[in-house]
Amino acid sequence: MSGSKDNTRAEEFKRATAGVLRAIAEEPDAQVAFQPGPSGLTGKRARLPMPTRALPANEMARLRGQADALALRLRHHDDAVHAQRMPARREAKDAYDLLEQARVEVVGARHMAGVAANLRAKLAEECEAEGYDRMTRKDQLPVAQALALLAREKMSGEESPATVQRILNQWREGLGEDAKQAIADMGAALDDQTSFARAARRLLAAMDLAEAEAEADTDENTEDNEDGGEQSGQQDNSQDGEGQSQSESESMLGAQPEEMEGEAAEDDGSDESEEDAAAAEGEDRPGGPQPRRERAVPDSEHVYRAFTRNFDEEVLAEDLCDPDELARLRQQLDQQLQHLQGVISKLANRLQRRLLAQQTRAWEFDLEEGLLDAGRLSRVVVNPMQALSYKRELDTEFRDTVVTLLIDNSGSMRGRPITVAAMCGDILARTLERCAVKVEVLGFTTRAWKGGQSRERWVQEGKPRNPGRLNDLRHIVYKAADAPWRRARKNLGLMLREGLLKENIDGEALLWAYRRLLVRPEHRRILMVISDGAPVDDSTLSVNPGNYLEKHLREVIRDIESRDLVELIAIGIGHDVTRYYRRAVTIVDAEELGGTMMKKLTELFDEDMDAAWARASSERAALVV
Repeated sequence: MSGSKDNTRAEEFKRATAGVLRAIAEEPDAQVAFQPGPSGLTGKRARLPMPTRALPANEMARLRGQADALALRLRHHDDAVHAQRMPARREAKDAYDLLEQARVEVVGARHMAGVAANLRAKLAEECEAEGYDRMTRKDQLPVAQALALLAREKMSGEESPATVQRILNQWREGLGEDAKQAIADMGAALDDQTSFARAARRLLAAMDLAEAEAEADTDENTEDNEDGGEQSGQQDNSQDGEGQSQSESESMLGAQPEEMEGEAAEDDGSDESEEDAAAAEGEDRPGGPQPRRERAVPDSEHVYRAFTRNFDEEVLAEDLCDPDELARLRQQLDQQLQHLQGVISKLANRLQRRLLAQQTRAWEFDLEEGLLDAGRLSRVVVNPMQALSYKRELDTEFRDTVVTLLIDNSGSMRGRPITVAAMCGDILARTLERCAVKVEVLGFTTRAWKGGQSRERWVQEGKPRNPGRLNDLRHIVYKAADAPWRRARKNLGLMLREGLLKENIDGEALLWAYRRLLVRPEHRRILMVISDGAPVDDSTLSVNPGNYLEKHLREVIRDIESRDLVELIAIGIGHDVTRYYRRAVTIVDAEELGGTMMKKLTELFDEDMDAAWARASSERAALVV
């Protein structure tokens, strides 16, 4: 009875929340869906996290705040106006989006006390979940979040949550006069999205975001010439050219790996020449064309390297978290496991049967020597002239195997994807351990957002050009291959820790896991990669070619697959990894991960079993001959 009551209560809450969202947004035809994962808005379709059956008070408050935020964006936001001044770089784009979200929330909450309370509660919980109270250095708080919080304070007249005040004060003290004036202009332009967007772009320019500076020059020219027909036409043509180049880059991202490798050099050159041309338009500097010529000549600049490895770390999961918190996170993972336990356990048992089937004993009969075949003694009793029959056990090869599970611990995996990945890693480790197959569970991320200490050193050394990888790596060992599952089980809960997931540099992580496998004594080595996107690190990509990390990932994959020392498989969550890996599969929903993992491993072991039986059959045929 209690379960049905909980279900009824949750359904009533969802209906009420959806109705309030449509009413606030003034969009009666808006669609509201409750799905696993973070909230989001696509057109008039709002997506909210799936509530639990118990529906505690803090969860209701969080969902109400998320629903109100989406409703206010539907009501007070114009996508066309927002897109006119959208910067191209990811860092600047994130800040631009968060500033606009802060605006619509402040505007919408002015005359609705209940909505204002929900949004304050949502903001406080987000700050606490991100661990802002534990941050001690300015660079630990992403610039986009910092600017959005500072602008929200100015626009609403309310202070940010106490958990973020200490780190926010460091940003507040470092603001220049131009940035302060831009924030003041944003506060005065709350009801005019166009004026607000101009002020937001001035703020991005004042904060020395490279993309914002380039775009700001174009914006000023637009304002000066908005009454001139010919110049307006030229600007429209330039925007069309930008749109064409974006569509070309998107089509190339969908190309095959072989095509991209052949076009990489040309693409790098064209991108750099466009940047140099854009810089040269604003100022007629004598040395303007020189950087482009220097970029085109030395091949060494395009070779992947790290600016410094002094701040990288390979760390055990238990060293990143105190035992009490680790136990709490493991308990949280166990609660989530109850939901998928039945489905994935069936798949795990099927995989276990396949593995054990490879270890069954096979015999050859009717031989002239070997072990006496007691089952055929009856023939001798019936006919004493019948020769004795012997048998011999076949040398069916069940090679000892090690499986490494490499999990992307980037920020884009936050929510349901990383939870499901942790659950599947847990079940896979238990299943394979029962079959005498060693399992290693690894994760990869970075130590900080936006570069960390590596970027600080680069700045101290005068920002040399083409520095290479510019962030501090963090490679995590959740379970070593030789560690039993019962000792490492708590470590897997660490993936659910807030603040752990940051950037992802896939190429070096894949190489790290590959090298760990090469030193293993097992004959068969399998490496399974779980990721939800291409490698992304803003700090590195802002000062290197745009395909720098992706190109390195392709090179590492090509090298691993060509050597045939390790069997490489990849599973992409919502991202097409088949264009990187020879053996890969893409899933749309994280809930499909468990079944896909078991299926791909079953296929691998089936192939091995077929090969073993083929070898045994050929040996028998040779004996008969």
